[in-house]
Amino acid sequence: MTQPKETLEMINWKERAEWFQQCIERNYYNAETGIMNQWYPRAYNVEGENFYYWWQAHVIDILVDGYERSGDPAYSLRIKELSQSLAIYNGGTFLHNYYDDMEWTALALLRAHRVSGDEAYLSAVLDLWADIKTAWNDKLGGGMAWKKDQLDYKNTPANAPAAILAARLYELCHKQEDLEWALRIYEWNQMNLVDPATGSVWDGMNRLGDGQIDFDWEFTYCQGVFLGAGLELYKNTGDARYLEDANRTAEACIERLCNPVTQMLPDEGIDDTGLFKGILIRYFVQIFRESPEAARIYEVIMANANRFWEVGLDKQLGLCSPSWEVKPDLPVQLSVQLSGLMLLEGAAALMEA
Repeated sequence: MTQPKETLEMINWKERAEWFQQCIERNYYNAETGIMNQWYPRAYNVEGENFYYWWQAHVIDILVDGYERSGDPAYSLRIKELSQSLAIYNGGTFLHNYYDDMEWTALALLRAHRVSGDEAYLSAVLDLWADIKTAWNDKLGGGMAWKKDQLDYKNTPANAPAAILAARLYELCHKQEDLEWALRIYEWNQMNLVDPATGSVWDGMNRLGDGQIDFDWEFTYCQGVFLGAGLELYKNTGDARYLEDANRTAEACIERLCNPVTQMLPDEGIDDTGLFKGILIRYFVQIFRESPEAARIYEVIMANANRFWEVGLDKQLGLCSPSWEVKPDLPVQLSVQLSGLMLLEGAAALMEA
């Protein structure tokens, strides 16, 4: 059961988030590559194996979180170093085969630009956006492809973040075509991958070339990025329908994916799925800031944050597990750690809401 808001505000979530930021830095940073290792302990890392480009985009994102929370210029330096190292490690470019991976990077770099004013970040975002737009094609009636060598597979992870990016670029640069892109992408995603009866969001369609929707793939981050896209369109158009869409998806997510008694989000495993809950939390925080009357969203975030802090952390090692209700077993992946940190940064951000 969630503690009263007054009690929660007495807890220094900012200190907790800062502590976990330092844990991730200590446990995962690789001074030789300039980016984060995939595993802790370090002995589990194999050079060149399974370079997860999009995880590093979320490292940039959490560093921006830390900078926004603290104002510490050390975060600004880390953002610069890690973004430069990521481009080097990725072959001297931010461009990639996976459109969704580039979208995550563009979103993180755009936030870096907003907090720093550094035009180099914006230049990189615009280069990425030019390449991301090539994902749109007429297969399956439109939509953004997942990756360049599978243009007929369309999914929410490639569409909703692209809509968020386009809307944020419109807000910053005031180019009408960016808003038109955001609207077009969002409408395709809603028409094809959102349950009209509930607002719940499906992952993708035609993955196996059979035109079918993966109805059983109901991941937390798909809910998060779709409601995030609706929120951005509401902010940039003033059309309340988009905010209603976002709140409806949030309610469906809570009803379908949270434990009805504890309000805990599910254990979605390791590898890429280890990141999913943290992404949902990021967008839950954003929609709560826009709709503070959405008490259930607040309750879910704080129920998860409290349980995570009380029982889900190995505080000696500064590690967590894919379940926010149990302590981790070694080895622990970076993706899982990032989700845990997004949860603590989200709780800290809510104290400012």
